[in-house]
Amino acid sequence: MTASFEIKSAHLPVMTLLAKTADLQQVAVELLKRYGPASDNAEFFEHDAVVIDSSKTKTAVVAKDLSDLMQALLTCRLKPVAFRGSLIGDASAALALGLVMAPLELVRSQTSAAEAKKAPPVQVEVIREVVRDVVREVVREVPAPAVPTLIIDKPIRSGQKVYARGADLVLLAMVNQGGEVVADGNIHVYAPLRGKAMAGASGNASARIFSICLEPELISIAGVYRTSENPLAPEIQGKAAQVRLSDDGQEKLLFEALTS
Repeated sequence: MTASFEIKSAHLPVMTLLAKTADLQQVAVELLKRYGPASDNAEFFEHDAVVIDSSKTKTAVVAKDLSDLMQALLTCRLKPVAFRGSLIGDASAALALGLVMAPLELVRSQTSAAEAKKAPPVQVEVIREVVRDVVREVVREVPAPAVPTLIIDKPIRSGQKVYARGADLVLLAMVNQGGEVVADGNIHVYAPLRGKAMAGASGNASARIFSICLEPELISIAGVYRTSENPLAPEIQGKAAQVRLSDDGQEKLLFEALTS
């Protein structure tokens, strides 16, 4: 099942929420369902800065919908600081809500040449400077560290959750039903995986999940998930296997047996 949004990490610790639908109300609802106070991932974020990106929808933004999405982000412990849209007219809605526009070279304008001439030429540089100032206030540029690995050598019980933020996760014992393991990187389970496993949690579509006994309640990579209601193939269920996203742009989970 494909979500209506995707959250990615940039080279700086600023998140990007990529809206895959023009219905920002739907995005807000799904966001609260997945990361809101009543969800299993209520403390997933730590007030991270986030850029709202609706440029792929190529649809003008409704100010109220954008406001509701911003409130949903705040409720999910995310701080909206900037916006990227597909139309220059989106700037008015974003700026009125206290957001700045992401660098204009990353935004594909669909206005006419006549409309473009109406915009003051100095506006481009002003907006770029504001974006840089906001990023400086939120984060400091530092060299990217090597990806660490969190190793867990005890079983994950029902109701227990482990999150490897910015890291790979290695588990040397069973993940029981009702248990949940989450990582921004890959997940390796050298034991039965019977609970929930979510790799690439911050949007890393290259992340993978490995287990010597794959029997999950839920499996997810970069927000694309599958539950036990949709049984795995006999050659995968309970066997050594890996899970990854297809590289054809269709965001489909692929389950592949691991053979020696």
